[in-house]
Amino acid sequence: MKISVLTLFPEAFAWLKDYSMIGRAIEKGALDLDIVQIRDFADNKHKKVDDYSFGGGPGMVMAPQPLFDAITSLPDRPKVYYLSPQGRVLDQEKLFSMKEEKNIILLNGHYEGIDQRVIDELVDEEISIGDYVLSGGEMASLVIIDGISRLLDGVLSSEESYMDESHMGGFLEFPQYTRPADFRGLKVPEVLLSGHHEKIEDYRLYQRMKKTLLKRPDIFEKISLNEKEEKVYRQIKNDLEKGGQSN
Repeated sequence: MKISVLTLFPEAFAWLKDYSMIGRAIEKGALDLDIVQIRDFADNKHKKVDDYSFGGGPGMVMAPQPLFDAITSLPDRPKVYYLSPQGRVLDQEKLFSMKEEKNIILLNGHYEGIDQRVIDELVDEEISIGDYVLSGGEMASLVIIDGISRLLDGVLSSEESYMDESHMGGFLEFPQYTRPADFRGLKVPEVLLSGHHEKIEDYRLYQRMKKTLLKRPDIFEKISLNEKEEKVYRQIKNDLEKGGQSN
């Protein structure tokens, strides 16, 4: 997969080839990361890329010419995602759909944003990473690059490495433990030491659903439970009402 990042601050991405899963994805050839300096496309002597907003108001707006030329210079007309607080809020489902694209552009605005004509004519979708405002799109692009990289084929050791994580399948991730089994009197749940795989899976499902209900109850409004999950959900509700847990 190729991700072209259009930015005024390419230095924000210079370290990615050596970073965790992104670096591994690049090394394995699963990810081609192209960092494009928007300022290189400005057609004026001083490489100015912004101007005052028509109608007045504080701050500057990124001008259309450098953005039009930067985007149209890239081959194969990739899908253009503009990082914007007005966009669809990013989630795991969206990362999965984005990683299916062979070639995408992440367009990073700055100042008061970009000229609306760029959005109207060239942007395919606006993406937000949350309901807050950042100085520019670069931090949001980093989140997307990391989220996509670990989903690419061959980057993680196995599909199981991400299939049990939070938001995979809808629920949050179950609690994780490692050695020692008894740390200063704090013990790992016995079921995880039992070697009984079916009981472990049941325990983890219970924990995933319980954690989701306590931390993100809104998630249950978005997913349909199967018969087993319905049974576990009722059990959790009953246990919480009693102030305990049976699993």
